Amino acid sequence: MSVNIQTLSDWRDYYELTKPRVVILIVFTAIVGMFLAAPGWPGTAALVLGTIGIGFAASGAAVFNHILDARIDIHMLRTRGRPLPQGRVSERSALMFASMLCVLSMIILWFGVNSLTAVLTFFSLIGYAVIYTVYLKRATPQNIV
Repeated sequence: MSVNIQTLSDWRDYYELTKPRVVILIVFTAIVGMFLAAPGWPGTAALVLGTIGIGFAASGAAVFNHILDARIDIHMLRTRGRPLPQGRVSERSALMFASMLCVLSMIILWFGVNSLTAVLTFFSLIGYAVIYTVYLKRATPQNIV
Protein backbone atom coordinates (compact mmCIF):
# COMPACT_ATOMS: atom_id res chain seq x y z
CA MET A 1 0.00 0.00 0.00
CA SER A 2 1.46 3.36 -0.98
CA VAL A 3 0.75 6.66 0.69
CA ASN A 4 0.31 9.83 -1.30
CA ILE A 5 2.85 12.33 0.10
CA GLN A 6 0.71 15.27 -1.05
CA THR A 7 -2.23 13.96 1.01
CA LEU A 8 -0.05 13.67 4.10
CA SER A 9 1.21 17.20 3.58
CA ASP A 10 -2.34 18.53 3.25
CA TRP A 11 -3.46 16.74 6.42
CA ARG A 12 -0.51 18.11 8.38
CA ASP A 13 -1.19 21.64 7.10
CA TYR A 14 -4.81 21.52 8.26
CA TYR A 15 -3.70 20.05 11.58
CA GLU A 16 -1.20 22.92 12.00
CA LEU A 17 -3.97 25.45 11.35
CA THR A 18 -5.84 24.15 14.41
CA LYS A 19 -2.98 25.11 16.78
CA PRO A 20 -3.13 21.73 18.54
CA ARG A 21 -0.90 22.64 21.49
CA VAL A 22 -3.12 25.61 22.35
CA VAL A 23 -6.27 23.51 21.88
CA ILE A 24 -4.92 20.83 24.25
CA LEU A 25 -4.48 23.49 26.95
CA ILE A 26 -7.98 24.85 26.36
CA VAL A 27 -9.52 21.37 26.49
CA PHE A 28 -7.56 20.52 29.64
CA THR A 29 -8.85 23.70 31.29
CA ALA A 30 -12.41 22.86 30.23
CA ILE A 31 -12.14 19.34 31.69
CA VAL A 32 -10.89 20.74 34.99
CA GLY A 33 -13.77 23.24 34.92
CA MET A 34 -16.27 20.43 34.37
CA PHE A 35 -15.04 18.66 37.50
CA LEU A 36 -15.02 21.87 39.57
CA ALA A 37 -18.44 23.11 38.39
CA ALA A 38 -20.46 20.73 40.55
CA PRO A 39 -19.78 18.05 43.13
CA GLY A 40 -19.28 14.56 41.76
CA TRP A 41 -18.75 13.19 38.29
CA PRO A 42 -19.92 15.54 35.49
CA GLY A 43 -21.45 12.64 33.56
CA THR A 44 -19.73 10.63 30.87
CA ALA A 45 -21.76 12.02 27.95
CA ALA A 46 -21.28 15.64 29.06
CA LEU A 47 -17.58 15.04 29.67
CA VAL A 48 -16.91 13.37 26.32
CA LEU A 49 -19.19 15.54 24.18
CA GLY A 50 -18.18 18.73 25.98
CA THR A 51 -14.52 17.93 25.43
CA ILE A 52 -15.06 17.20 21.74
CA GLY A 53 -17.28 20.24 21.20
CA ILE A 54 -14.93 22.63 22.98
CA GLY A 55 -11.97 21.12 21.13
CA PHE A 56 -13.68 21.67 17.77
CA ALA A 57 -14.61 25.26 18.70
CA ALA A 58 -11.07 26.07 19.80
CA SER A 59 -9.68 24.49 16.64
CA GLY A 60 -12.10 26.43 14.45
CA ALA A 61 -11.22 29.69 16.20
CA ALA A 62 -7.52 28.95 15.65
CA VAL A 63 -8.12 28.45 11.92
CA PHE A 64 -10.04 31.74 11.75
CA ASN A 65 -7.06 33.35 13.50
CA HIS A 66 -4.76 31.99 10.78
CA ILE A 67 -7.08 33.28 8.04
CA LEU A 68 -7.28 36.77 9.52
CA ASP A 69 -3.51 36.94 10.10
CA ALA A 70 -2.32 35.39 6.82
CA ARG A 71 -1.49 38.74 5.20
CA ILE A 72 0.74 39.84 8.08
CA ASP A 73 2.14 36.37 8.76
CA ILE A 74 4.06 36.41 5.47
CA HIS A 75 6.12 39.37 6.76
CA MET A 76 7.17 37.83 10.09
CA LEU A 77 10.02 35.36 10.32
CA ARG A 78 8.24 33.28 12.98
CA THR A 79 4.99 32.97 11.01
CA ARG A 80 5.88 33.13 7.31
CA GLY A 81 6.17 29.34 7.04
CA ARG A 82 2.57 28.74 8.07
CA PRO A 83 0.25 26.95 5.60
CA LEU A 84 -1.79 29.99 4.48
CA PRO A 85 1.07 32.44 3.79
CA GLN A 86 2.90 29.67 1.93
CA GLY A 87 -0.18 28.86 -0.16
CA ARG A 88 -0.26 25.22 0.96
CA VAL A 89 -3.89 25.72 2.03
CA SER A 90 -6.14 28.20 0.22
CA GLU A 91 -8.03 30.83 2.17
CA ARG A 92 -11.30 29.36 0.88
CA SER A 93 -10.39 25.85 2.05
CA ALA A 94 -9.32 27.16 5.45
CA LEU A 95 -12.57 29.12 5.76
CA MET A 96 -14.62 26.01 4.94
CA PHE A 97 -12.56 23.96 7.43
CA ALA A 98 -12.96 26.56 10.21
CA SER A 99 -16.68 26.90 9.55
CA MET A 100 -17.16 23.12 9.60
CA LEU A 101 -15.32 22.82 12.93
CA CYS A 102 -17.32 25.65 14.50
CA VAL A 103 -20.70 24.43 13.27
CA LEU A 104 -19.95 20.88 14.43
CA SER A 105 -18.88 22.18 17.82
CA MET A 106 -22.10 24.14 18.27
CA ILE A 107 -24.26 21.16 17.24
CA ILE A 108 -22.40 18.84 19.61
CA LEU A 109 -22.53 21.28 22.51
CA TRP A 110 -26.14 22.40 22.00
CA PHE A 111 -27.65 18.94 21.55
CA GLY A 112 -25.11 16.80 23.40
CA VAL A 113 -24.31 18.94 26.44
CA ASN A 114 -26.59 21.97 26.91
CA SER A 115 -27.46 25.32 25.39
CA LEU A 116 -25.55 27.34 28.02
CA THR A 117 -22.30 25.56 27.22
CA ALA A 118 -22.88 26.12 23.49
CA VAL A 119 -23.62 29.85 23.95
CA LEU A 120 -20.65 30.47 26.26
CA THR A 121 -18.33 28.55 23.92
CA PHE A 122 -19.67 30.55 20.97
CA PHE A 123 -18.88 33.82 22.74
CA SER A 124 -15.39 32.53 23.57
CA LEU A 125 -14.90 31.62 19.91
CA ILE A 126 -15.95 35.12 18.82
CA GLY A 127 -13.77 36.66 21.53
CA TYR A 128 -10.65 34.91 20.26
CA ALA A 129 -11.27 34.70 16.52
CA VAL A 130 -12.62 38.22 16.08
CA ILE A 131 -12.07 40.55 19.04
CA TYR A 132 -8.57 39.34 19.95
CA THR A 133 -7.31 38.62 16.44
CA VAL A 134 -8.70 41.69 14.69
CA TYR A 135 -8.39 44.31 17.42
CA LEU A 136 -6.54 43.43 20.60
CA LYS A 137 -3.56 41.69 18.99
CA ARG A 138 -2.73 44.86 17.08
CA ALA A 139 -3.60 47.26 19.90
CA THR A 140 -1.15 46.07 22.57
CA PRO A 141 2.33 44.60 22.80
CA GLN A 142 0.83 42.02 25.23
CA ASN A 143 -0.44 40.03 22.26
CA ILE A 144 1.09 36.57 22.50
CA VAL A 145 -1.57 34.03 23.46
